[in-house]
Amino acid sequence: MTTQLITNNLPVGSSTELDKVGVAQAPTGLPDLTTITQLANEFFSALPGLGNGQTSGLNLDIPNIAPPPHSPQPAENVTALSGRAPNIAFQKGLNPELPDHIPNLPDYPERRAIASAPIIGGANIPKPPFEPHAPRVAHPQPSIPVVAAKQPEASTDSPFYFLNDHTRTTSQQDYAISHHEADIAQSFHLPYGDDLTHLLKNDPSQTSAAKPQQSASGFYFLDDFHSNPPQAGNIPAHYHADKTQFTPSHQQPLDVFAIRKDFPILQERVNGRPLVWFDNAATTQKPQSVIDRIAYFYQHENSNIHRAAHELAARATDAYEHARNVVARFIGARSAKEIIFVRGTTEGINLIAKTWGEQNIGEGDEIIVSNLEHHANIVPWYQLAQKVGAKLRVIPVDDTGQIILEELPKLINERTKLVSVTQVSNALGTVTPIPEIINIAHARGVRVLVDAAQSVSHIPTNVQSIDADFLVFSGHKVFGPTGIGAVYAKPEILDNMPVWEGGGNMIQDVTFEHVIYQPAPNKFEAGTGNIADAVGLGAALEYVERIGIQNIATYEHALLEYGQNALASVSGLRLIGTALNKASVMSFTLEGYSTEQVGKALNEHGIAVRSGHHCAQPILRRFGVEQTVRPSLAFYNTTEEIDLLVAVLHQLRRKKHV
Repeated sequence: MTTQLITNNLPVGSSTELDKVGVAQAPTGLPDLTTITQLANEFFSALPGLGNGQTSGLNLDIPNIAPPPHSPQPAENVTALSGRAPNIAFQKGLNPELPDHIPNLPDYPERRAIASAPIIGGANIPKPPFEPHAPRVAHPQPSIPVVAAKQPEASTDSPFYFLNDHTRTTSQQDYAISHHEADIAQSFHLPYGDDLTHLLKNDPSQTSAAKPQQSASGFYFLDDFHSNPPQAGNIPAHYHADKTQFTPSHQQPLDVFAIRKDFPILQERVNGRPLVWFDNAATTQKPQSVIDRIAYFYQHENSNIHRAAHELAARATDAYEHARNVVARFIGARSAKEIIFVRGTTEGINLIAKTWGEQNIGEGDEIIVSNLEHHANIVPWYQLAQKVGAKLRVIPVDDTGQIILEELPKLINERTKLVSVTQVSNALGTVTPIPEIINIAHARGVRVLVDAAQSVSHIPTNVQSIDADFLVFSGHKVFGPTGIGAVYAKPEILDNMPVWEGGGNMIQDVTFEHVIYQPAPNKFEAGTGNIADAVGLGAALEYVERIGIQNIATYEHALLEYGQNALASVSGLRLIGTALNKASVMSFTLEGYSTEQVGKALNEHGIAVRSGHHCAQPILRRFGVEQTVRPSLAFYNTTEEIDLLVAVLHQLRRKKHV
């Protein structure tokens, strides 16, 4: 008598479990499943050469073995598959006849193995492996023949971080580019085939890729000041204080798939789904290079800085002051002496208000802010005004959320001491006309503070070009650690500003009769600073410099336009803030749902957004709302992630009509 054993990859414990995978129950009269399994175990354990429960490599369903971590998932709504099948939600919206449900794709073990692999830094991986069913660019398949590109003869590194194939060892094998690779290349304007070969030989003139249209973008920060519109492949580098370092390549399109490999948290899963991080206006994620730099500091350099004769103090001081130099270079300051390390933008504005502000603003004087401001750029000035008897005046905004610039000169008078304005609104994403605001204020002898918390990671920043008196930003908004930020001020202002806090690290000499302070910036950094995170901030800014802030601005501009157009397709959705010049933020409300309900629904699909008033209540009330849902973008986000977001919103709207 021969007994046939039926095996599968699911745990077995009862006949009903067999039913779930289509296996019939054992006929009446035969031993039950547990007995059959026990007999099978004894039989295979008795085979020659086996013992200790070995089964000759057979995959038997043995009781008490834990189930695999990712069993097949049930069918789900078609719109929820947008992240793995690009634009499926959009197609469903165009064609209601498409089925509402299709089987979910299995979560293959290979996918998990790749997702959990150690992150080395994707920007340095020549050809990062793509996960099975990884998101693809939502563009039609090009009819491009397979092209064989020869391996470059040079053994040195390519200046293009995504083309460094020098580590490969297949010296006699041509590099064949598949239709899929050609699709990815074309989608991001990357060279491929013969173009790639000529590019690696430093002969860009031979490439056949179509040149982008030379038309102004309509965004002043992308127009190269109206003289040379920066398109992909034509990126100016004038915004760096030191042009000899970290200038982006003129032919280095942003490779989002390689960049995503640099951010280990993007491999996380939330509610069983890949994380989609659309909460970048609250905080940005950290590349592996930043994580590694902070860990290295604590492993090899940890010490208090300055006055010490030992080696670690010297290492820590060098790392800390190097970070200050990087900040100065990144924002275009003349000297690192113009940079003060603080905990973040909020502390930076409070520092200025309680030093320069109390020194220069008195009773009857006026401070101008805009209706767009974060609470951090309202409350310190309100407190100062209450303390000294000054007044706050507000620049209004129009119905799109842009500052009404012609109102600013009307607000300035002989008592105006300061204009303090955000460069990018955290609630609406509006990019304000900072150069024009500064020109108007300086023509009347008024100082200007720029809140760059939301702008520094999205658009070029150069304090000399815009002639800012003060500029503040936070490290965690620009892919750096939390608890660290920077204040820039002109040297003549810093020299005359009174100290803020007293203690160690900021004095030259102390007696009970007198105190002599260090010069700026040290006199504003009392006590032990956040040394490790300052070092991490420097690493984050260097990472952004390697990618190229103009490359980031160009990519995010296109992504933002895509996202706003996609959101406009959702019935009952109202975009809050539709200014022509925007960056990153797509605030909205959805009819029939509270912002918290929308946020929870998105979270069920692994999508992280911010819901609430975003610490910017005055501007939301200008539009008649108390809260919004705020997806906010960064350069590691993709159109497929936007498709998934929009698909969930369509799904919510359909539920209201059922």
